[in-house]
Amino acid sequence: MIALALVLIQAGGWGVAPGRLTVGDTIRVERTIDAPPGWRVRAGKLEQFSDVEQLGDPSVVAGPNGWTVSYLVVGWRAGTSTITMPAVWRLGPDGSTDSLPGGTITLRIASVIPDTVTAPQPQPSLGPLRLLRPNPIPVLAAIALAGGMLLALIGWRRRAPRRLKDDATTPEDAEIPDQRWLAAGEPKAVAARAAQRLRHALAHAIPDAHEALSTTECLAAVARARPDAPLRDLRELLQALDQVAFATAHGVEVAPLAARARALARELSANGGGKQQ
Repeated sequence: MIALALVLIQAGGWGVAPGRLTVGDTIRVERTIDAPPGWRVRAGKLEQFSDVEQLGDPSVVAGPNGWTVSYLVVGWRAGTSTITMPAVWRLGPDGSTDSLPGGTITLRIASVIPDTVTAPQPQPSLGPLRLLRPNPIPVLAAIALAGGMLLALIGWRRRAPRRLKDDATTPEDAEIPDQRWLAAGEPKAVAARAAQRLRHALAHAIPDAHEALSTTECLAAVARARPDAPLRDLRELLQALDQVAFATAHGVEVAPLAARARALARELSANGGGKQQ
């Protein structure tokens, strides 16, 4: 590093620290001022210089030897800088004032550039870096692979539906006997199935008595369309089955009712709705 020297002009009595200064260092400039008891000291503002700049406001601290005034400055250029320090004011308790001239100080600030570089010069900017040309083959292969997979997925999604076997060749599930339902504790299921079968036979034989009607409406439609139908048996069976199916009757033997309903349904299907032959 360039040798550093600090020249202190004794006029004004200012001290500078640290002893070795370089560009960008925080420099403390301070001075101790005597004042009679009861007097106070006020420091002025340091003028702005092009090479030296004040950091913050000055501080004034009372001590056993007087009042110490301190400035923090920083130098931005290597070389010698002469600073004119501001005047320092002493303020008496009775309002009287007294000013002390600030004087000047000279700072020698060293450069932070190594000694091996005696005359640094700006260097021209480097040319633009040559960009590497990527190989387009992997990118094209990835695009082609993704496109092929997308087309295959679309073709798989649009494949023809599978053909189902004809109903004639599909075996029907065997009907569960009523005894198994009753043994399982499901009399309502037996009653509901028997009523549905009977209502279906009625709707097939008499279109006006379709299954969307209630039991009362169905019997009225049968009476209007086929007065010769076994209305009494139909009424007894359908009402009894509805009572069991909707749990409004207890202790009713469901098996005989279901057997009668199946027999009547077969009869209605055979003779076309109950016509007397």
